[in-house]
Amino acid sequence: MDRCTGSRAAHRSPTGGRPPRRPAGDEPAQDGRGRATSTPGRQPDQSRGDVAVVTARAAATFEPVGRSAAAARGFVREALLGWGLPEVVDDAVVLVSELVTNAVVHAGTAAEVCCLREQETIRIEVTDRHPERGLPAFANVPVPAPESYADPDGEGGRGLLMCSALSECWGVEYSSGRKTVWFRLALPAQVRGTRYALPSIPGGELPDSDGPVRVAVVQIDDLGLVSSWNADAEALFTHTADQVLGRSWSEYACWPPSNGAGLRLADTLRMARWEGGFGVRRPDGTLVDVYALQVRLRDTHGTPSALCLLVREEDRAVLRSPAGAADTPAAVEPLDLLVGAVAPDDLGGLLQRIVDRARDLLDADAAYLLLTTEDETEFEVRAATGLAAAARRFVRMPIESGAARFDSDRLPAVHEDLSVRPTVAPLLAGTGLRSLITVPLKVEGRLTGSLGVAAAGPGRYDNEDALRLQFAADRIALALESARLNELERRRRGALSFLVEASELLAGTLEHEQTLALMAQMAVPTLATWCAVYTTGEQSGGAGLAFVLHEDEDRIDPLRALLDKTPAPAADPAPGARFWTAPADTARALGQADGRELHGMLGETVVLPLAARNRVIGLLVLGVPTGARFRQEILELGEDLSRRAALAMDNARLYSERTATSQAFQRALLPPELPKIPGVEVEVFYQAAGEGNEVGGDFYDIFPIREGTYGFAIGDVCGTGPEAASVTGLARHSLRLLAREGLSAPQVLSRLNTAILDEGPRSRFLTLLYGELTPREDGSTLLSLVCAGHPLPLRLRTDGRVDAAATPQPLLGVMDELDLTAEELVLSPGEVLLCVTDGVTERREGSRMLGDDGLAEVLTGCTGLTAGAVAARVQRAVERFAPEPPSDDMAILTLRVPGQRQP
Repeated sequence: MDRCTGSRAAHRSPTGGRPPRRPAGDEPAQDGRGRATSTPGRQPDQSRGDVAVVTARAAATFEPVGRSAAAARGFVREALLGWGLPEVVDDAVVLVSELVTNAVVHAGTAAEVCCLREQETIRIEVTDRHPERGLPAFANVPVPAPESYADPDGEGGRGLLMCSALSECWGVEYSSGRKTVWFRLALPAQVRGTRYALPSIPGGELPDSDGPVRVAVVQIDDLGLVSSWNADAEALFTHTADQVLGRSWSEYACWPPSNGAGLRLADTLRMARWEGGFGVRRPDGTLVDVYALQVRLRDTHGTPSALCLLVREEDRAVLRSPAGAADTPAAVEPLDLLVGAVAPDDLGGLLQRIVDRARDLLDADAAYLLLTTEDETEFEVRAATGLAAAARRFVRMPIESGAARFDSDRLPAVHEDLSVRPTVAPLLAGTGLRSLITVPLKVEGRLTGSLGVAAAGPGRYDNEDALRLQFAADRIALALESARLNELERRRRGALSFLVEASELLAGTLEHEQTLALMAQMAVPTLATWCAVYTTGEQSGGAGLAFVLHEDEDRIDPLRALLDKTPAPAADPAPGARFWTAPADTARALGQADGRELHGMLGETVVLPLAARNRVIGLLVLGVPTGARFRQEILELGEDLSRRAALAMDNARLYSERTATSQAFQRALLPPELPKIPGVEVEVFYQAAGEGNEVGGDFYDIFPIREGTYGFAIGDVCGTGPEAASVTGLARHSLRLLAREGLSAPQVLSRLNTAILDEGPRSRFLTLLYGELTPREDGSTLLSLVCAGHPLPLRLRTDGRVDAAATPQPLLGVMDELDLTAEELVLSPGEVLLCVTDGVTERREGSRMLGDDGLAEVLTGCTGLTAGAVAARVQRAVERFAPEPPSDDMAILTLRVPGQRQP
C-alpha cells in the first residue's frame, strides 16, 4: 500500500493511492559509478494526477556503505545548486540523508537517488531493493501498519516523519523488487516583472561610454578550457575563436595576485556565481581590464561549466550588481563556497579561510579551528584569527577540555561569560574574550574537530547563533576530514621520503665530520630552526659541542658562543626527546636574552640521544624560535633521524679508527726517510689504492749496507691487508739484516725466500727487484741487480734510448730452491734507472693496457730530466691513461746519475 501525505496539503493519486509506475524509458539515468546525468522530458505528477514537465534529471547510485549518506548529500546539493535552486537545498539534503541512511544501513542495499526538476517543484526519489519493509503509522492517518511501527516515538520511520514535516508531498511506491520513497519540495514563486530598479537620474550623472558596448561571452568547461567564444570576445580581445577554443582560460585571464577574498581563478570557476575584475591578455601582450559576471551552469547532459560575461572596465555598470540586489544568492553559505572553491590539498589555506569566514559570519572578534590528532586523543589548533601568535598553530590539548563542553564533546555549546568559567576554554585564557560558541565537527559519528567563535563582550550569542554555526560546520565537516586524511597521508609519505633520503645520504659517507654536517643539514630547517650536535668521549664520557647550524647563517656564531658557555646536556641513554632549558637560562644569566643577535632564537629546545650499539655516542639538540612548539610528529621524525644518524656516526668513527690504524701500519712498512747517496739522485713515489683503510702490498726501501754501498728494493706482495703486511715487514727487515751480513744479492734473496716459506699457510708470494749500487770516482755508478718475478727495470740512456736493465728470474715464496744470479751494469752520467710495480704497467682502460711498451714510450721523453721530474711524469701518465682512479697500489723508484743535461 502507498501513502501520500504533506505538511501543507495532502494529495491522493487518481490511481487509488498508488502513483503510476514510471515507464521503462524514464528510469533515472546514471553511468554505474554514481555520476549523474540530466535529461529533459515529461514525468507524470503522481500527487496531482496531471502530467508535470520534467526539465532536468540527475541520478546516481550509492553503495551500501556508511559514507554513502554523506556522498548522497553532496550529490543532491551539487545538483540543486547547479540548477540554480539554493532555496530548497537545505530541506532536500536533510531528507535525502535520512532516506539514504535507511536504505544503505537498515535495508542493506544500494540506494538510487534521482532528482527531477519540474516547473513548480523538485521531486527527489530514493529507491532501495528491500520491498518487504512496511510503512510506519502516524497519528490521524488511517492506514494499517506492521506492529513494529505502531509507536510514533520509536526510532523506526523517522525519515518518513521528516518527509511529512518538510515536504509539500511525499509517497512510497512498491514494485516486485524495489521500493521507492519520493517527496516534493515547492519552488519559490517566480518573480514576474521588475525585480530591482534604481530611480531616474539626470543624463549628466549616467555612466559614460565612448563607443558601442560589447559583451564578450566566454564559456569555460570543468577542466578550465574555453568551449565557447562569441564575436564580441573576438572584437574585444582580438583572439579568434579558432585560436582559443580548447585552450586553457588561464592562458588569457591575467589574475591579480590578491583580490579581496583571496581566491584564485580556478576557485571562482567552481562558484555558483562570481563578480569581479581582472585582465585579459591580447596576442600582442597588452592587457584589457574587464569586469566579469560569472555563473556556473549544468548542461542537459549534466556537465558543469562556467559562463562568463565580460565588458571593459569602463562599461562595468552594464554587469555590476548593486549592493543588496534582490538576486544575490544569499542562501549559499560562505563556508560552503570555501569548501567548494579551495583545492583539497590546500588544507592550511582552507582552514584559515574557514575561520576568517566563521568570524565574519557571526561578527565575532576571534575564531579558531581544532582538528583531532592522528590517534584522535587530542585536539590541535590548526587555524585561528584574532588570537595571539602563541595560540595560533599546533597547540595541543586534551579533547575533554578542547571542545568547551557542558556534558558532551559532541554537542554545540554557548558560553555567555567565560569569566565565570575560565577553565572551559584554556585557549582563550588571558585574551579578554568572554562570549564563546563551540560546535563539533563530526563525520559518521566520529568527532573530528571543533569550531569556535568568540567575542569580547558577554552574552553576545544565543542558541540560534549556535545552530547557525553548527549547520555550517556540518556542511564542511566531511570535506575537512577528507582534506585532513589526505594531509596525513602526505605527511606519512613525506616522512618516509625524508627518512629514505636521510639514510641514503648518511650511508654515502664514512667521514666523521661530514656525517655531523649532513645530520645538521637534514634537521634544519625540515625539523627545527637550529640544531647542535654533541659528541661524547670514550674516556671522559662527557659531551662536547661538535657542530652548530642555524637556518640564518648570521646567527650561527652567536648561537655557538652561547652553547659554549652552556653546560652540555647529560648523555641520558633513555630513548625519546626531552626538553632542555639550559640555553635560555644561560642567556638570561648573561643578560643576552633580549640582545639583537639572540632575540627570538631560544624557544622550545629538545635533546635526542644518539645511541648506537648499546652506548650513547652523542646528542642531537633541536630548537625553534621563541613562542614556537614542536609538533609530535616532528619529534617522532627527529627520533627516527637520530637513530639513523647515530649508527652512521658510529660507522664513521669505526672507519676513521681503522683508516688511522692502516695508515700508521703502512707508514711503519715504508722507510721513514731516504738516505742521501753521493753522486746519485734518488726519488720515490708511492700511492696506495682504495680509500686508505687497508694496508697495500707494494713497498720500497733504500738503505746503506756498508760504506760507499747502498741497497735498494721495490716489491709487491700478493694481496692486501694484514697477511700481505706481515710478508712486507718480513721482506723489508730481512733484506736489511741479510745485506749487512755481507751476503751477495742472490744469497740475500735465497735466504728471504726460505724465510717466507717458513711462514707456512700464512705466506704470500712476492715479486722483488733488489739491487746494490756503488758510486764510482769517474761519476758513474755500478749496479748489481736481481729481478725476481718483478717488472723489469728500464734504463734511459742519454740519447733517449730505453732498454731493459735486467732479465726475469723466479719470484719468491713459491719454490724451495732458487737459482738466482746477479746482473751488473754501469749507469753513466745523465742516465736513469726506472723501477716500478705492476700497478704502473698494468694500468687499464677497457681492453687497453699501458704495459712495458707504453712505459718505455713515456720514459723516452724524459731525457735530461731530474729523477724527481721523471717520477712525476710517469705518475701523471699513469693517472691520465684512464678516467677512473687507479685500482692497484703504485710504487715508482727512480735513480739518476747526475751529468750534463741536454738542451
